[in-house]
Amino acid sequence: MADQIVRVLAKDAPVKASAISARALVERARQIHKTLPVATAALGRALMGCSMMGNQLKEQNGTVTLQIKGGGPLGSITVTSDSAGNVRGYVQNGAVELMEKAPGKLDVGRAVGTDGTLTVIRDIGLKEPYVGRVGLLSGEIADDLTAYFAESEQIPSACALGVLVDTDQSVRCAGGYLIQLLPGADDGVITKVEQGVARVGAVTAALKEGISALELVRRVLSDFELEVLEESPVEYRCYCSRERVTRALVSLGREELRALIDEQGEAELTCQFCDRVYHYDRGELEALLASI
Repeated sequence: MADQIVRVLAKDAPVKASAISARALVERARQIHKTLPVATAALGRALMGCSMMGNQLKEQNGTVTLQIKGGGPLGSITVTSDSAGNVRGYVQNGAVELMEKAPGKLDVGRAVGTDGTLTVIRDIGLKEPYVGRVGLLSGEIADDLTAYFAESEQIPSACALGVLVDTDQSVRCAGGYLIQLLPGADDGVITKVEQGVARVGAVTAALKEGISALELVRRVLSDFELEVLEESPVEYRCYCSRERVTRALVSLGREELRALIDEQGEAELTCQFCDRVYHYDRGELEALLASI
């Protein structure tokens, strides 16, 4: 089943929701960064949460960046989504040893940590991007995104994210949902959403059945009549290029570039998001220097 995001709206209540199925996307991130299971789960959750947030943007060239710094052994997690939900990211320390709450249950919260912040940066083409920041609640990422929407954007939300890592360390399934209440939602609507969340429980249990993103959100919001607004494919996508890396080298300025040539004679720059390596020999660096 191809990775996708679905967005729905309740016809009979002020409720909107997104859901994502993203096994291939998270597996691609694991392969690129060679993460061990707890890092795979944490990075995967962050990628999916950011993907659904990016997919909500109305601006075609907008981006959403999610940064999580919890003080745990994983270090920082940084992910960025475009307005279609295509996403890329990395975790500072992907080689953290297995951390479990119970056999087979990864302890993402302890690996991420709670001594820090979750930061959301929305760049929609204005002079300055919007930056929202909240203290980490649990380090489990979905809980922290729920807290972010409540505190920073005043949107009551329910977020669930799950990554199931197989015995060979590959991603068996990954997905989640983001439900948000619109103005006018009363206690009855809130109760129905809460009951749906409780009824479905852990998303990985549902995803193991092979259900789609649409079926997942339909199960959670089964008490409502839903209208499907959009279903769209998503993938792990990095926008790095030699042209962009070249611009970064030029931006160093004449002095730093001259020092780089004199001290190293060449340069190798690695993209943090996809680990692609860009090599520049002495002649190429001298040509760049001459062009400044």
